[in-house]
Amino acid sequence: MRYRKRDWPRWTAYCPPVSIASGPITQIAWVTDDIDATEQLLSEQFGVGAWTRIPDVRFGPDATTLRGEPVDFTIHVSLGYAGDLQLELIQPVSGKTIHAEFLAANGPGLHHVCFDVADVDVACANAEAAGHPVLMRGSMMAGAIEFAYVDGSAAGAPYIELARIGPDMREFYDAVKRASREPQA
Repeated sequence: MRYRKRDWPRWTAYCPPVSIASGPITQIAWVTDDIDATEQLLSEQFGVGAWTRIPDVRFGPDATTLRGEPVDFTIHVSLGYAGDLQLELIQPVSGKTIHAEFLAANGPGLHHVCFDVADVDVACANAEAAGHPVLMRGSMMAGAIEFAYVDGSAAGAPYIELARIGPDMREFYDAVKRASREPQA
């Protein structure tokens, strides 16, 4: 039998589930130990256009935490697009990060989906309230993007990224998308 709000006793408060993020999903990401090979696979076999490679991206302890503790790490990043969906490839280079932990525990593979959120603090509070721990948080480019990784393993997704993408970063992503659609030489 299905109950409606008006069927509940007056003393019972109706509390709809809290949404962590309502979308859209803007990115699917892989962690790899060979960014060249992953780019090649996705380009040759699945039609992903040109990649934008960003080597040696450093996240310092002043802007990034892992399980609440400051961390300092470097990763290689490559961005491409399949239609309007951003594909991100991450290759850990140095330091402690959930990307390196994932690679050590599982080998290369799908790592996270990313939801675009208006407020990372609110999304993280909602995630924690729903029982999904926030494992890593950070920002880059003077706050042009703020992000958090939520543990999604209990529901079958290793991680879920929550990201507030500012205008400068959105402009950069749009340029990457345009470049990925240009014919390759």
